[in-house]
Amino acid sequence: MSHTRPVQVHFDDLDAMGLLHNARYSVLVERAITAFWTELGWNFDPAHSRFKDVFLAVREFSITYHVPIMGVGEPLVHFWMERMGNTSGVYGFRVLSPDGQTVHAEGRRVNVNLDPATLRPTPFSPEIRDAAKVLAA
Repeated sequence: MSHTRPVQVHFDDLDAMGLLHNARYSVLVERAITAFWTELGWNFDPAHSRFKDVFLAVREFSITYHVPIMGVGEPLVHFWMERMGNTSGVYGFRVLSPDGQTVHAEGRRVNVNLDPATLRPTPFSPEIRDAAKVLAA
């Protein structure tokens, strides 16, 4: 399964040519994934999170650009979990036009679950593994 959600491109996301700046694609992906998990009860603050896994870091982010996004608007981010290992998860994603017909960019993002005290990788909890099943490829 996967998830698709609209994200907002603002005027200040654009470069001098009126195209979405290349660095902003990763921000769109981040916003979509964060909104998904927030709706499931995830929070940066462990006291308010449904999950104990709240200290995650991006280990890798790769993107291939296909067709530039021109101007402001509301493209879609389609994402899924390619793999969930012991301490890391791999998301696949595509940034799409609002109608879903054009692939603007695609790639992958790897997150690592960290122990906040040691900053070392730590296993994902059973609760977050169970919740992530809806994103399984």
